[in-house]
Formats: sequence, C-alpha cells, structure tokens
Amino acid sequence: MRIARGTQRPGQTKQQTKLISQGIKKGIEHYKKQQSAKARELDKRRKKAMRENDPPVSYEPEIPEKVIYRQHWLPWVLLILSWLAFAAYWIV
Repeated sequence: MRIARGTQRPGQTKQQTKLISQGIKKGIEHYKKQQSAKARELDKRRKKAMRENDPPVSYEPEIPEKVIYRQHWLPWVLLILSWLAFAAYWIV
C-alpha cells in the first residue's frame, strides 16, 4: 500500500490506489514463486551433478601415508660454525 501511495497521481481515487496495491502485491507474489522455482531447479541440478561426480564407495581401509620430515643441513652447519667461532673468540 505504501508503494501504491508513493506512486499515486493527483486526482487518483482510493479504489484505483487499492487496485494498484493489489497488482503490486500479486506481482511480488509471482516474483517470489518464480525465484523459489528457480532455486528448486538449481538445487536439483546441483544435487544431480554431485551424484554424478561422486566416486563409488569403496570399502577398502585407507593406508595412512608415511610422512618423512627431512631437515636441510645448512642451519646445522651455520650453528656449529657460530659455536666454533664463539669458542675461538673466547679462547683468544
């Protein structure tokens, strides 16, 4: 009703404003129905795509991968050299 009053022309009767308000209301309801139908259709397509992309369920137990951590040698060499340099400075 607020929208209908906002677009009201001078000399427009209350009955005409009421008819415009009803038309706006029906238009909004129609729009909502269209949007919900589109949302349902998109949801159906999404679910269908997910079903097609899902791999078949296998009952084989998963073998955990063995993770091997390897450290680079450079930090250890630098640490040893710094300690040797400190010891040499202390001695001298």
